[in-house]
Amino acid sequence: MTRHTLSVLVENKPGVLTRVAGLFARRAFNIHSLAVGPTEHEELSRVTVVVDVDELPLEQVTKQLNKLVNVIKIIELDDHASVQRELLLVKVRADLAIRSHVLEVVELFRAHVVDVSPEAVTIEATGNPGKLVALLAALEQFGVREIVKSGTVGIARGSRSMTDRALERVPRPA
Repeated sequence: MTRHTLSVLVENKPGVLTRVAGLFARRAFNIHSLAVGPTEHEELSRVTVVVDVDELPLEQVTKQLNKLVNVIKIIELDDHASVQRELLLVKVRADLAIRSHVLEVVELFRAHVVDVSPEAVTIEATGNPGKLVALLAALEQFGVREIVKSGTVGIARGSRSMTDRALERVPRPA
């Protein structure tokens, strides 16, 4: 199985996310990451789904997604032809004896300390999933207390927009 990132442009309506995620669940695909948010058009939302699946079943799911009424457009984001990022918040043990070492790692990864307490620091980092895995590995020696990660979000490189002409396909109320 290989990892695939799908960017799905959908109508911004209640229940659409449930139908999209349900399609993957019915096929017994494990969703590795799921992120949803608004686009530059208030009528549209973008769902970014990262799944581990073989090519043929992914093609079948893509065809089924296209049949959903509220799905406007689907593209697969290739690693080399897109920019993909995640957000990581991690709480690390950092008493006075090791705090300077933790801060060195934070600086090395161009992360930011967003909260400090006497016994711990909370770090914010954004980047591709590989960078965040490497940051966590570097922080592990200090004692990771808690991790929160967002889902992957991605956008294709270049000047073309996924939403170009997409509004033409959104039904207008009469």
